[in-house]
This record gives sequence, structure tokens and C-alpha cells, in this order.
Amino acid sequence: MINRIDIKGFKRFKDESFPINSLTVLAGLNGAGKTSLIHALLLMRLASSGGVNDEVSLNKAEGLELGTAESVRNWASGDSIEFTIHSAEANHSHWKFGVPSDEALYLIVEKKPLAIPDAFSIEPRGFTYLCAERLGPRSILDALPLPSEKLKVGQRGEFCAQLLAILGSRPMEQSNRLHPNSDDAALSLLKYQVECWLAEIATPVEIETVPYSGSAITALQFRSPGGEWVRAPNMGFGVSYSLPIILAGLIAPIGGVIIVENPEAHLHPAGQSRMGVFLAWLAGRGVQVIVETHSDHVLNGVRRAIGEYGFLQHDKAVVNFFESKSGDSAAVQPLMFTPIGGISDWPHGFFDQYQIDVASLGRIRRGS
Repeated sequence: MINRIDIKGFKRFKDESFPINSLTVLAGLNGAGKTSLIHALLLMRLASSGGVNDEVSLNKAEGLELGTAESVRNWASGDSIEFTIHSAEANHSHWKFGVPSDEALYLIVEKKPLAIPDAFSIEPRGFTYLCAERLGPRSILDALPLPSEKLKVGQRGEFCAQLLAILGSRPMEQSNRLHPNSDDAALSLLKYQVECWLAEIATPVEIETVPYSGSAITALQFRSPGGEWVRAPNMGFGVSYSLPIILAGLIAPIGGVIIVENPEAHLHPAGQSRMGVFLAWLAGRGVQVIVETHSDHVLNGVRRAIGEYGFLQHDKAVVNFFESKSGDSAAVQPLMFTPIGGISDWPHGFFDQYQIDVASLGRIRRGS
């Protein structure tokens, strides 16, 4: 498991260290560095699959769109970019990247660890990244030309239909991943477990996959209990955006890592809270979860999972709160959870807009 990430010379990070836990929440203002931390993890993942002196693309691979080397280099740190992961398996794993030129669309891998951390080496499905711009409802979805044991949901959830078509009617591969209220072993099919969580997070729904014979596409159909089957575009965005998160979490191996951006997208507040519960529950079952969110409902779902349901120990979660700071440097404050789901500190700007707005409305009422 990753315990800490050190970043030097990358984007706005001159020399920063970030605590990482079983569940890590990245929160804070727009443009404060949350996504840059995720980008660092993606570059480490890409570099791990190649060799020293190989090039690592800053665009396309792993969904990255970082532009040129000039865009990712921290000018105050020289011409190299360095990442270090501190993990439970080894003291540390170190990557160093060279900048060939300001206009280059790639970096050079100058150093990489001899022993790749489990987070980057467990195959299949050991490392999953779900970006903020996931696919909305689609009539058909593409397929990967890979054997079933190597299939993943895709960065945008584009392979969910194929995965469900192949694995949905099989018992869960991860025996510790049954829904907390699923006490019937006969209901251990992957598709049923996905539907259980979708019912809590988005809406009660049944899923059907329709493979097109002789092609590389699969369709998804949904129906409400007692209703008629409808195509995905008639079901709405909430189901399509939450489905890949749930599916990825249920098939991830123990020791794997899942990175999710904006899990709250297109979900109503109750669904956002249940998504937070799901992510904390997943972290309590051996999958390391890193989530970037702007939703206080997701945070409160995590707090309930810790303090009310006991799905995750309070000392197995951390919030890295990214604050604004003068100049172009980063300011990150780690926040801890208490055994009853509280937060160790509540700095200004940390999910406090509701209180600010309500107080302002109260002052208006008192003045009228």
C-alpha cells in the first residue's frame, strides 16, 4: 500500500510530500493541485511499464492531456522531475524524469525503481483510473480485444458493457466484495452486486447487456423494477456515471489502487453520500482508494462509513486539503478522521460554503 508520495519539480509542486492512506480524499479549491497529484501517479504508472531512457508521453496515454514538457516542469526546481512512493512493501520507490526540451511532448525516464510497487504491478486490474469526464449514456459501447481476465472498465467507463456481458453472470471473483446486506450466497453474481449498489447510489435498476454478434460493440439496457427495458440514453447520466466506479471497485484485486475524479457527478445529494459510503467500504476491503471531490455529501458519506457503519477504521483515511496560496506554490494540509466520523480540523474554505450561505441568509432575515 502507498503510504506517502513525494513530488519534486512537477507543475506547481517544487518539493511537496503527501500522506496517502487506504482511503485518501483530495479536496480544495479549483487549480490548487489535486489533479496534478493524480497526474504524477499516472506518469509513474506509465514509466513503470517501460525501461530507463524510454519516453513517457504527456498526452493520450492514460488519458493525459498535459501538453509540452514546459507545461509540467516547475521552473524553480531545474530541469528534472522526481517522484517517490513510500509503501508498505519497500522503503521507497523512486522515479526521475528528464526534460529533453521545452517543446517536447514527452519526458525521458532517467531512473525507475528495480522493484515496482504492488500498486503499479498487480495484474490484471491492479491500477484503475476513472477520469472526471466519464462517458454519459451511450446506445453502444466499445470492446477491448483482450481475454476476460485482463479487461478493465476504461478511464471513461467505455468498456463497462463488455465487462458485464462477460463477467456479469459469474460469481464474484473477490469473495470479500459482497454487498453488506447481501447474505444470500446465491446472489453473489457480479451483475446482481452491481445492481445492489446502483439501487443505493443512483436508482433501483436491472441491467441487461446485448452483444452484437460479429462486432466489437455491446449495448446496455436498463429497467426499473416492474418496468420495460430501455436503452441507456433513456436512463440518464447518474447511472452511466456511477456504474464504472461501482464495477471497477467490485472487480479490483486486494492491494490494487483505484483513482476516481468527481464521483459525485450527476448524482443527487443522497446518492453522493452513498457513493462516499461505497468508496470507504471498498477501502476497508483492501483496495486503496484515492478520490478527488468537491462534494461535502461524498465527504459526509465517508464520515458515516467510518463513524456509523464501521466499514473503515478512522486511522485508515486521510483528507489532503489543497488551499490557495500566494504565488504559484502549493499549500496542502492533511486532515484526519476521528473514531465517530469527525474531522480533526476544519480550516477555512474546507466544505464550509453551506454554513456561510445559511449564515448570510439568516442575517438577511434578521435585517428585514
